[in-house]
Parts: sequence; C-alpha cells; structure tokens
Amino acid sequence: MINASFLFAHFIFGLIVYTKKWQDENLTSGLLNIGLIFILFGVGWSISAMIAKYIMAQEGLGIYYDRDSFSLTILSIGEYFFYKMYYNDLFATVNGTGKQ
Repeated sequence: MINASFLFAHFIFGLIVYTKKWQDENLTSGLLNIGLIFILFGVGWSISAMIAKYIMAQEGLGIYYDRDSFSLTILSIGEYFFYKMYYNDLFATVNGTGKQ
C-alpha cells in the first residue's frame, strides 16, 4: 500500500508538471518533462534500491514497509530536492501571497 501511495504521488506530480508546461509553453515541452520525470524515476529507483540493499533486509520493518518501500522513500526525498530546484519557477508565488 505504501508503494502504491508513492507511485500515485509521482503520477499526480507528472500530471501537474505536464499540464503547467503544456499551458505555459507547448505540447512538446509537456511531453519532454514527462519523459524526464519517467527516466529519473526509473533510474533513481534502481539506484536507491541498490543503496537500500546495503541498509535494510528484504523483510524491512514489517509487512507494509519492506525494502522496496524504503527505496521509494529514499527516491522521493532525493526527487523532492531535485525537482524543487529544477521546477522552482513552476510553483512560484507573487509576494508570498500564494497566488500564481
């Protein structure tokens, strides 16, 4: 269930980025950004799975938080900081009022 939550969060983030880029720029830009997110997710999950292999056993901390969930947690933390830098203009607000 935790894995599904992480995958759904990535899906929603991809839709938000695609929609904003498609509206602000063009369809090609939206599709390129979806491709970037897809590639970084796949490669990042592979790398974080290798890191998680050395830190945690396959069983993990219980039936709901196994090594795959741990690697998705590592991936999501890393992606959060990367996407915060890469898409800093996407969610910018005017004078801190929260309006875009």
